[in-house]
Amino acid sequence: MSRNRRLILSPPSRVWNLLSDGLRYGEWVSGTQQVIAADPHWPEVGARLRVRVGVGPVTLDDTCVVRICEPERRLELEAKADPFGAARIAMNLIPWGENTLFLLEWHPLRGPGTRMHGLPVDYLVSIRNGMMLTKLARIAVRERRAEATPAPTARGTS
Repeated sequence: MSRNRRLILSPPSRVWNLLSDGLRYGEWVSGTQQVIAADPHWPEVGARLRVRVGVGPVTLDDTCVVRICEPERRLELEAKADPFGAARIAMNLIPWGENTLFLLEWHPLRGPGTRMHGLPVDYLVSIRNGMMLTKLARIAVRERRAEATPAPTARGTS
């Protein structure tokens, strides 16, 4: 199992807005080349998100299915990437003052990934997930700042 955590300087509602927009996963999920489709009821339990993942020309289509959804608190996905099997991805948002403590767990459920599970694989996944949380945090903070900054007003000349 790989575990990552990150303090995101944005409230859980802002972070949840990013998680609940399936079409934005490509912005912050490392390795995502394209979001192919997101069910309109994402992230309700049973909703699916189809993505193309990979590096360069080597790609794989992946499907994430929502298994648990507690708005602004918890989202658990089952990521299926044949022929590699499936993994559980658990995201927990904990209010931390005005910010969010984001906990991310990944672990293989079935397929070859369960046999490769261990220190080397978990370490690589942990690095990838750390990069992913950094991207998520940057987007959430940027959007929080943009929301807090008043739009410039036009001044008339006489």
